[in-house]
Amino acid sequence: MDSNEIARLQQYLQGKFSVPNLTIRGRANKDDSAEVYLGDEFIGVIFRDDEEGDVSYDFNMAILEIDLPDSPAS
Repeated sequence: MDSNEIARLQQYLQGKFSVPNLTIRGRANKDDSAEVYLGDEFIGVIFRDDEEGDVSYDFNMAILEIDLPDSPAS
């Protein structure tokens, strides 16, 4: 992805999730994806899919169970 495309995606996600410190950074030697950060924390990868001129993006975020809060009290 080029810097213009990354900037557009970043602006969209910041607005969609109301998170101004969300950033997207290009990946070395990869032109079909970029890394997504919340502050300094890596949270996932966004992939670019160009199928016959129809461009779409897939955001993949892995969540580890150990990172989840304890179950709320019933």
